[in-house]
Amino acid sequence: MDPNRYPIGKYEVPTNITPNFVRASIQAIADFPAQLKELTANLTDQDLAKCYREGGWNIQQVVHHCADSHMNAFIRFKKSLTEDSPEITAYKEAYWVEMADVSLPISVSIQLLESLHARWSTMLSNTSFDELGRGYFHPEQNRVVPLKEAVGLYAWHGKHHLAHIKMVD
Repeated sequence: MDPNRYPIGKYEVPTNITPNFVRASIQAIADFPAQLKELTANLTDQDLAKCYREGGWNIQQVVHHCADSHMNAFIRFKKSLTEDSPEITAYKEAYWVEMADVSLPISVSIQLLESLHARWSTMLSNTSFDELGRGYFHPEQNRVVPLKEAVGLYAWHGKHHLAHIKMVD
């Protein structure tokens, strides 16, 4: 495994997902926007244009990608809590980071993430452990992904990209 691509390792689903794991994951989701804002507060335009690895995205793209990814996740979670195993729509994230909105200042996506994560973590904190057994059908994985598992994935996702930003000197 390439440590530059996966500086904190790939996400591994725990064999036994517990309420404590879910609570810690929800807290990580709640904390992510503030951590991202603090980590990027003093970055220059030159810093934002740096890539964390050869062939990787630049920091500006990473920040906007987090907003794109987490908006999709929030909708997946809401649909899963209100529908029976809805089939999600996969998206081509590599194309999304090439679109014109990625040229906007990262503060736009950080503000979006602050609001989104406030709503997302509030929704999750007020959802029972049993309800988080609901899930969405992921067509690329050809399976239903339980929200108990996905909450950990998105907690990891934030930490994963914070580690990428920390790699840029």
